[in-house]
Amino acid sequence: MARKAIITGITGQDGSYLAELLLDKGYEVTGIIRRLSHPNFGRIEHLLDRVTLRPADLLDQLSLVRAIEDVQPDEFYNLAAMSFVPASWDQPFLTGEFNAQGVTRVLEAIRVVNSKIKLYQASSSEMFGKVREVPQTEMTPFHPRSPYGVSKVFGHYITVNYRESYGLFACSGILFNHESPRRGLEFVSRKVTDGVARIKLGLADKLYLGNLDAHRDWGFAGDYVRAMWLMLQQPAPDDYVVATGVSHSVKDLVRVAFAHAGLEWTKHVDVDPNLLRRAEVDHLIGSSDKARKMLGWAPTIDFNGLIGMMVDADVKRLANWKPATAS
Repeated sequence: MARKAIITGITGQDGSYLAELLLDKGYEVTGIIRRLSHPNFGRIEHLLDRVTLRPADLLDQLSLVRAIEDVQPDEFYNLAAMSFVPASWDQPFLTGEFNAQGVTRVLEAIRVVNSKIKLYQASSSEMFGKVREVPQTEMTPFHPRSPYGVSKVFGHYITVNYRESYGLFACSGILFNHESPRRGLEFVSRKVTDGVARIKLGLADKLYLGNLDAHRDWGFAGDYVRAMWLMLQQPAPDDYVVATGVSHSVKDLVRVAFAHAGLEWTKHVDVDPNLLRRAEVDHLIGSSDKARKMLGWAPTIDFNGLIGMMVDADVKRLANWKPATAS
């Protein structure tokens, strides 16, 4: 009999890659979606005939209970979140409701309906914030620097608490930045590759960015969802850092992206002070030694390959789109 999984956030970058992975492994996949006047199925359009979508909401406990009762999943992947860090300063209360109390509602729903369901909780490298050590491991203390990071710390520890208090098979993946052609345009990696594509095609001349000296550990989202699945296949639940272990600055990202398109970045990039964060996270770099040893996980795509893939995808998308908008 096929295993069943529920994914919250299935319409997002990670949700779409995870759905593909689980379908390839023979799972029956149910995606939890919020009721929206204009649903965004762009990332999962090619999967709509293979997955089941049902409305529920991290803000509504009863809808989660009913979804779990109806589906009776073996695994539950909680990827839904207010995920754009700068927006968390504008909506700190809503960020907390989704990323903190929303996780509690999921955990409580699983505990009440069927405590045997295995849970994956999406934690974040933003929890480390003002880092206490480099690189960061599962034992590095947290010092979040945004309402988003703070909310993720709550979600992380409430998952640990339910695991220890109720014996739930609940894992948290502390994922460092992971990108792809499906990344939202508001994120810096995609903002850069989209900007490069526009400049390459003559649709724009300038790209405005914030802190070029911020460092991140960037990997490929398709690799990282494999780590999520592997965590739930282990004999016991635990938490894992998932990262490449290689750090690059935003300036490195810009340089690689423009060079891939045959452009000189210094002619097109300007810094906009309005895009600087109120409290910057300067140097995130993760040690995935535990995941590599315990899960047998390793990334398959390096930084240059990832950025090149994203630039190519954006050039292709905008080249196809350009004639329809020219007037």
